[in-house]
Amino acid sequence: MNDKTSPAGEASLPSPRTNPRRKRALTVLGALFTLAGIVYAAYWFTTARWLQSTDDAYVNGNIIQITPQIGGTVLSVQAEDTDTVQAGQTLVELDRADARLALDQAETALAQSVRETRSVFANNSTLAQQVKLRQTEIDRLKQDIARRESIAETGAVAMEEIYHGRDALKTAEAALAAAREQLTASRSLTEGAQIENHPAVARAAAKYEEAWLAWSRAAVTAPVGGQIARRNVQIGQRVAPGAPLMAVVPLDQVWVDANFKEVQLRHMTVGQPVTLHADVYGNDVAYHGRIVGLGAGTGSAFSLLPAQNATGNWIKVVQRVPVRVALDAQEIAAHPLRIGLSMHAEVDTRAHADEAPAAARPVTRLPEADAGIEAARSKVREMIRKTLQARG
Repeated sequence: MNDKTSPAGEASLPSPRTNPRRKRALTVLGALFTLAGIVYAAYWFTTARWLQSTDDAYVNGNIIQITPQIGGTVLSVQAEDTDTVQAGQTLVELDRADARLALDQAETALAQSVRETRSVFANNSTLAQQVKLRQTEIDRLKQDIARRESIAETGAVAMEEIYHGRDALKTAEAALAAAREQLTASRSLTEGAQIENHPAVARAAAKYEEAWLAWSRAAVTAPVGGQIARRNVQIGQRVAPGAPLMAVVPLDQVWVDANFKEVQLRHMTVGQPVTLHADVYGNDVAYHGRIVGLGAGTGSAFSLLPAQNATGNWIKVVQRVPVRVALDAQEIAAHPLRIGLSMHAEVDTRAHADEAPAAARPVTRLPEADAGIEAARSKVREMIRKTLQARG
């Protein structure tokens, strides 16, 4: 038998190139790859090309510094780091002794001012009566002079008496003019005003309001609800106005600053929806937000030492622009976030600003901003009323 001749059994096996099963498998595999490519191309054309994502995103929020408005000695500290506080809750109590003395002095000065002003109003009536008295005296003197002059030719009255009467009339007229000037000056102090709104009383009332506010501000309260951080005040410490005592972080008002590359901002506008995931919760928890603003410049432009691109050693670096994303309040309440946590953000740029308006931003203003002034003015009005009703 020739060694190059294959056995009869081997000669009947098909060649690998002509194996129908292998050919069918390759055909199916190629069709699957082709179908997957078509599906991905369709997905990219309809969806993926509009999605811009970044993992350079971090949770941000307001860090509200708690500072005293007056100086004083710390008597008690009623909040520690990580404590949750409510708006209006007292955090630090300062010594009120000096403020109490100033308030007592202002109260006494206000009462004295009300009494002095009431005397000024009463003085108008007194001066008006004096003017009438002077006018009556002048009328009497004129009548006396007229009678004496009518009988002067008979010799019954000496001319000297007539001269004395005329001098007395001039003196009375001068006194009348002086009384009228005094009445005018007194009325100018009270014209168009009542005791309650007289300038002297208003000045004393303002001093009392100032002293009352200083007394009330000895209790340093939380302007908003949140969590305490950076507590660095101690009992017995002497603090000055504006010194940082601690910070309050309202964790229900956080947002995300997502730093996108400049090439990703081409179709990005305010109001577009954003899907976010926090590293602390993983991909199981998704947050839904909207773009509320794009930064005015890149991060390097606002850095402490911005790059000087005019130098000869210039190297182009892709810049990033911070994009602010507002989060849903209910989702934050269900899964709280902390400032500085890492996030992954994905923006759907198919939506335009006119199709998806930006989320409304709440007005951040303390509702108790004028409460202290109004309370002080209520006390001032009550004090004035009691002083006017007092006798003696």
